[in-house]
Amino acid sequence: MVDPNRVGEPSRQEFAQQWGGSGSVVDLDGPVHWVEYGADTGSPPVVMVHGLGGSHLNWVRIAPVLAERTRVLTVDLPGFGLSPSGRRRTGVGANAKVLHRFLRDVVGGPVILMGNSMGGMISLFETAAHPEMVSALVLVDPALPVAQRIPDPRIAAQFAMYFTPFVGERFLQYSSRKLTDRQLVQRMIDLCFAEPSRASEDSLDAAAALAGYRRGLPSEDAAFLQASRSLMRVLARPRRYLDTMRSIAQPVLLLHGDRDRLVPVAAARKVATANPRWDSVILGNVGHTPQLEVPDTMLDHVLTWVDRHGLIDA
Repeated sequence: MVDPNRVGEPSRQEFAQQWGGSGSVVDLDGPVHWVEYGADTGSPPVVMVHGLGGSHLNWVRIAPVLAERTRVLTVDLPGFGLSPSGRRRTGVGANAKVLHRFLRDVVGGPVILMGNSMGGMISLFETAAHPEMVSALVLVDPALPVAQRIPDPRIAAQFAMYFTPFVGERFLQYSSRKLTDRQLVQRMIDLCFAEPSRASEDSLDAAAALAGYRRGLPSEDAAFLQASRSLMRVLARPRRYLDTMRSIAQPVLLLHGDRDRLVPVAAARKVATANPRWDSVILGNVGHTPQLEVPDTMLDHVLTWVDRHGLIDA
């Protein structure tokens, strides 16, 4: 069990072993941390990519189960989790390049790519730019251009502050100082879950321990703001992004919670209609991170889809 009260850098193995994984680091112009579950079965491995402010911990409730069928890797993008940004950029484009290098240099062959939120956007760009590296794509409440419905006013105001120079920096400094590590995590759960009571205690403890470690990193806020501003610039000019979606020939599964406050379900429905070759599932009474909130339900949909397309050997 990861101790949220422990001071100093948490061991990557301490995090990984709690759920049966193994933590590693590779140098991609700076350290990139990932956790591996399961073994090579001959089927394409699954690589999972977290969203803005997330980490490998976002996948701990589904990765060990999926690893019973194939190798699974959960990566921390630079600026997040246990991958410090250093001098690297942390915007969508920069982290898409890091993800590509990770797939090419660490994983090797084509993968089933699974991305949540910003990680879904990055996974879409990787799939379109390097189709030889991706055999199939799972999008979990990906960041999408907002449809006709106005987004949650509190969320819109928060991201407007992130986007504004100086204001974003001050907002993060002020809000993080007045909250404990566990409160920071609970605030994120309240934002991303439809029903916060569904959060598991062990994943909350691990996230609090990681938050405590990251609080002391000098570049944490800068990395987050750079990524969030990059994300918003992509969404503000959606044509290239929507064209990227239409260009993808691989099988795509879109999963989206109908109570997602960050990416309204109307945006997911619009994208699904525009891409009729995709398979799409709207999850009832679920928020922005179904892999943490309703892991069993999400796994049922993913495995049914995987088996229907013959993506992983039984």
